[in-house]
Amino acid sequence: MAVGWMKLELSRVLQGGSRLGILKGLGRTGQHSLEVPGCLLYSRCGTVPHLTQDTLHNLDKLPSVTQVSLDHLAEHQEVLEEFKEGFKKFSGLHDTVLFCTLNDPATPSPTGYTTNKTVSVWGSGGRIELTAAKFMAMQKLLQPDCYVSMADGETWQDNTSRKRVRKSVERTLAHLDECLLVHQASQELEGAALFGVVEGGDVPEERSRSARETAKRPVAGFCLDGLQSGHLNGALRSQLIAAVIKELPEDKPRLLQGVGRPDEVLACVEAGVDLFEGFFPFLVTERGCALCFRFDTAIDPESGDGTPPCESTAEQNGDHHPDDPTRMTSFEMNLKDKRYRDDFRPLVDGCVCYCCKNHTRAYVHHLLATNELLAGVLLMLHNTTHYLAFFAALREALAADKVDLLKRRVLGQTETNT
Repeated sequence: MAVGWMKLELSRVLQGGSRLGILKGLGRTGQHSLEVPGCLLYSRCGTVPHLTQDTLHNLDKLPSVTQVSLDHLAEHQEVLEEFKEGFKKFSGLHDTVLFCTLNDPATPSPTGYTTNKTVSVWGSGGRIELTAAKFMAMQKLLQPDCYVSMADGETWQDNTSRKRVRKSVERTLAHLDECLLVHQASQELEGAALFGVVEGGDVPEERSRSARETAKRPVAGFCLDGLQSGHLNGALRSQLIAAVIKELPEDKPRLLQGVGRPDEVLACVEAGVDLFEGFFPFLVTERGCALCFRFDTAIDPESGDGTPPCESTAEQNGDHHPDDPTRMTSFEMNLKDKRYRDDFRPLVDGCVCYCCKNHTRAYVHHLLATNELLAGVLLMLHNTTHYLAFFAALREALAADKVDLLKRRVLGQTETNT
């Protein structure tokens, strides 16, 4: 089987682990690239929620990699078998790299259904049990450019025993070996990049073992699973990531699953993570909220430029739940709140998105109050634009040694609110 084109070129590695660079040679012909740290473009069945392809492509500097998840696609196996030309063509996706993961990061999955030989995903019709053979049969039908190996990721619960964590690591490595055998012999997957999954729950020794053994296999990159928001405190997550990073090669990308909140992204980048799933703007949109946190570093916040930090209503209303990824965060404003019904400012001053250039907080509040579908469209446009701009600012801060300044700005630690 031909070797893939993908290559990670690092321009800076900061003390502590942060990495700045570009992932080149993405796609079957190697024509795409993705700056790191960065995020994938979140989709459901190839479509970014609330947005048509025409609307989506009005946004500037979209990620070149689109994420799809097998839980949404497994139930369409018969249709894809009949179509025979892969999911990208089936769904009308053009000029993008298709990256397939096992589960949708925005949708919690029931647990307790893994066995030594199978994992389960949940589609609209219920549970679908996958062996490694069936998993790889689906990948051959989907023909992704990159995909994550099958894994036993059910070790994030607080009461998980060390024995169960150890079994998860062993199962995941066994699944990876089976997937690699099929991958290397498959004409449909020629040129595709396979990411190995690092498990290990909250046990540093098992995390290290999983990373070390996965790195021995011929994988294109690494997916860090089981560290998602809401199940680990930040200090422990960073400790576990550090244990993993020590065992991984420098020249391959590291994708972290299930983490999207800006403060957590910053902490994980500092620990050495390169890539994230881009689902956070969707969660914010579904809450009827708009991202409003600041990330500009052109003016030192300690000089007091007079511009207020994010006008989040979460903490004011006591709705801030940092350990619950489904609840409102301090990085967003709730436009369902009646205080916005006569607020005629843009969602965020200075934002260049279509919504902020053409509409007001009052108008979006009205759309939400009347359950108009346009509310989701406008919020998704704004939230996606804002989130991608945050990643661009993060890369600029890494290049200019302004990460500490960026962190203070994102966290709202300025003279205006201390």
